Amino acid sequence: MRNILITGASRGIGAACAREFAENGDRVFINYNSSKSEAEKIAAETGAIPVKADVSNSDEVKRMREIIGSCGKLDVLINNAGISQIKMFTDITESDWDNMFSVNVKGMYLVTRAFVDDMIAAKSGKIINVSSMWGVMGGSCEVHYSAAKAAVIGFTKALAKELGPSNINVNCVAPGVIETDMNAHLNSDDLEALKNETPLMKIGTPDDVAKTVFFLASRNADFITGQVLNVDGGMVI
Repeated sequence: MRNILITGASRGIGAACAREFAENGDRVFINYNSSKSEAEKIAAETGAIPVKADVSNSDEVKRMREIIGSCGKLDVLINNAGISQIKMFTDITESDWDNMFSVNVKGMYLVTRAFVDDMIAAKSGKIINVSSMWGVMGGSCEVHYSAAKAAVIGFTKALAKELGPSNINVNCVAPGVIETDMNAHLNSDDLEALKNETPLMKIGTPDDVAKTVFFLASRNADFITGQVLNVDGGMVI
């Protein structure tokens, strides 16, 4: 039985990942920060173990590491926790910028740092980071979000080179438009327009991303590292 940690797993892509791994017999730890009831619901549904921690807070990440460490080495880390915001660049405040990078980039760094030593010692492990298609091609009115998600990609590529000799795979998924709370602000006309821009002519689901993450965490992806896998219906070609 593998130990799997999914950050930001109380809803959306994270929750779908929790279901996918739990259904395949893994021990799943679902990290959440403020969404306790949603996390407990997913835990009751899947048998996963909820762990509260603000990923941007090093002390809370250390406590999460201790809880999970008591169950053995972490086999798969999925850095999914993230926030988004739509704002014109001229309206982005310094606080907006700092908060975006604190959760989306610093959080990924802190959680990875907390578990990577054990993976190096065991010479095994899979790390999958969740970026976005906007991190690949940039999104208007989402400069800080696009920049943070681009940083996720750079982090992935560099860490893959560093950890490769330790037999640790580090990869990234870049979802397109997915039916999640993060896109709940889009009205039907917006969604229809995005659907028409997508070569496959449809909006993605959290399960589409979860199945890709599961593949990257499997033995079938043992010779894949440092890659960005776009799960976007063909938006980025």
